[in-house]
Amino acid sequence: MSTLTKRWTRRDMLKSTLALAGCGLVPGAALGLDGTTAANERVTMALIGCGGQGRGDMSNFLGFPDFQVIACCDVVRDHFLAAKRQVDGRYGNSDCETTFDYRDIAHSEDIDTVLIATPDHWHENISIYCMKYGKDVYCEKPETLTINAGKRMREAVNRYNRVFSGGSQRVWQDYQGIHKLVRAGVLGEVKEGWANVWGASGEFDLPAQETPEGVDWDRWCGPTVWHPFNQTLIKGGFRPYRDYSGGGTTDWGCHTFGGIMFAMDLQDTGPVEINPPSVTGKGNLTFVFANGFKMHHGGGWDGVINLRGTEGDISEKDMREGKYQIPDIYIPNYHGGADTIYRDFANCVRTRQKPFRNIERAHRTATCAHLGNIAYWLDRTIHWDPVAEEIVGDPEAALMMDRAKRAPYII
Repeated sequence: MSTLTKRWTRRDMLKSTLALAGCGLVPGAALGLDGTTAANERVTMALIGCGGQGRGDMSNFLGFPDFQVIACCDVVRDHFLAAKRQVDGRYGNSDCETTFDYRDIAHSEDIDTVLIATPDHWHENISIYCMKYGKDVYCEKPETLTINAGKRMREAVNRYNRVFSGGSQRVWQDYQGIHKLVRAGVLGEVKEGWANVWGASGEFDLPAQETPEGVDWDRWCGPTVWHPFNQTLIKGGFRPYRDYSGGGTTDWGCHTFGGIMFAMDLQDTGPVEINPPSVTGKGNLTFVFANGFKMHHGGGWDGVINLRGTEGDISEKDMREGKYQIPDIYIPNYHGGADTIYRDFANCVRTRQKPFRNIERAHRTATCAHLGNIAYWLDRTIHWDPVAEEIVGDPEAALMMDRAKRAPYII
């Protein structure tokens, strides 16, 4: 049962605070007179998905003086209680509210933004529903479970005029040196890149276990296929299973494919051809872009991202070891001087700008990963039209751009 209750709106709070201030009953800190952000000016946030990733992401927002986390949601009681302890410990009170149902968060007039860190199969529903009710969204990668889910999320961002940021911090923070080398031409003409992360998800094969108290298992399964409870799934072990995730291709691919695509200025498009290992004959899947650039999944050398140019090669290891002097060039990235993707989102909530990893970039990167998985699963070449965003000449593959949803978890 939800403990999320109706609070005063910040408008009510402001009226009351100003009235009391006139009587000298409100400390200056409450009005921001001590240099901090006044309570009524803080952006409020709720965490939806309170596992380790969610709590780690939330810790960044807990450090922002102009943000305040006021609620936590999860279908596992122990998870939202752990998040509540973290929030209450940060603010020195017991005010953080909790709920099993994300709709309580969406319907609350007191919450401005949501941080979504659920398993992948819930990202679309929760993002769209919360945006419908006026929330700005920070959603962990991979932002989508299917290609068409990304299209629907993009449409919702535009329809409801919301700020949306995907959650890959590595695309800029970890790889910016590589981006600058490529954009400055230090490597010459770059023709190939490697993203060395584990592969596609597979079929569900976990044994059934008894569902423990404090777990809403039907809601955990949500819009995807129902399987019996297994504790592996609620402890972060859902990624190997296709019903819940695309595996490493989508999980780390959103970092690595996104990093390579940004370096090559391909972040707003996609490949035209995707060839699985059985076609390439080289042990790796290859994405071919319209300009001839090839991005390989697997089969690289000593780093998660590697790029090969006519004048040299670069890997993450090279960057760490200082092999190259980074050019002093500017590439548009985070807004308002932000140094993290979390602060970029926070700034954009206030300015209404599009974040660095806006919905278009998040969707395009995830689409690339989904296309890779479709090529793996069908073991054949996939042809893609990045303008129409459709699979060409393969009806069976085209059906895999979407999935049916299980009632009653349909929005």
